[in-house]
Amino acid sequence: MAIDINQVPSPCYVLDEQLLRNNLQLIRSVAERAGVEIIVAFKGFAMWSSFPVVREYVRGATASSPHEARLAFEEMKSLAHTYSPAYVEREFDEICQFSSHITFNSLAQFERFEPLVRAFEQRAGRQISLGLRINPEFAVVATDLYNPCAPGSRLGVAVEQLPAELPAGIDGLHFHALCESSAEDLEHALAAIEAKFGSYLGKIKWFNMGGGHLMTRKGYDVERLVRVLTAFRAKWGMQVILEPGSAFGWETGVLVAEVVDIVENRGIQTAILDVSFTAHMPDCLEMPYKPRIRGAHHEPVADLPTYRIGGNSCLSGDFIGDWSFDAPLSVGDKIVFEDMIHYTMVKTTTFNGVPHPAIAIWRDASGLQVVRRFGYEDYKNRLS
Repeated sequence: MAIDINQVPSPCYVLDEQLLRNNLQLIRSVAERAGVEIIVAFKGFAMWSSFPVVREYVRGATASSPHEARLAFEEMKSLAHTYSPAYVEREFDEICQFSSHITFNSLAQFERFEPLVRAFEQRAGRQISLGLRINPEFAVVATDLYNPCAPGSRLGVAVEQLPAELPAGIDGLHFHALCESSAEDLEHALAAIEAKFGSYLGKIKWFNMGGGHLMTRKGYDVERLVRVLTAFRAKWGMQVILEPGSAFGWETGVLVAEVVDIVENRGIQTAILDVSFTAHMPDCLEMPYKPRIRGAHHEPVADLPTYRIGGNSCLSGDFIGDWSFDAPLSVGDKIVFEDMIHYTMVKTTTFNGVPHPAIAIWRDASGLQVVRRFGYEDYKNRLS
């Protein structure tokens, strides 16, 4: 049963639980069939009110900060696989406290922090598995903002920077080269990695293939993904880990907004909403991409009512483009932005103090549950 938009307050992000379960079922199937571990990346999906459902299908999470690692421990009930471009000493004990795996971005970071890991292990009575991020310098991501293998990237160690043998204490390697990519892209990336880093692959316990595996997208070749992962794992005899973010939340929910005014300037009609692109959909401006609006024509259509859709902040560029509608818009009309769960909520801000959308879950059996509303204190407590 689809979300009943009439029940949704505006503005509000709404996760459809059944759509989430559909994604989770596919992700678990890939993990089981390929014999790999798939964990959720909080940088793309961190709606922790849904984690009781997520935990039914996957048991782990990847973190990039002390806060994310703690969230994994508290809400996913697991220690995190943690990676950061740069750790700092004042936070590192907390990183150790909430992590089962820690991956370093450089040899210098590994050398600096390994003694702190070993000291923590003695105090805590448990081991932490350490890894090193490599940079395969294999780029399939067209947008440089999201391309971890762009020339001059600060992310990961290039092959020529590695010694002939990995330092003692390194259990695994990690790479990230994809972004909403295909199984074919992964296959090509692995071929490039084997060509460059093959001398190391047979000597490690685990290999983390990072994120960007958009296996829940319609048309994704899931069977090819299973074949690629199965063959790689069999060839090298190691544990294989994937940590997608988008794949978990892909097309699982919407952002509901409302038209609050319509203004005209030199023939351009703008429908101003009670949400902001820069504050509530910043990835639209960063990528950039034009989101789909339910019931609207994605590009202007001659002779149909056409509107620029504008946000409610005072940033002049707080808009994306023009959509056409079959009937004129009016103040009070609902606007439903599709696919607004992954990489959207995690990036929101309180810029301009504009009210933050509520967060809700739609369950077919019980209808809408608003799990969080935001107010003045949320805005105020961001700063002091």
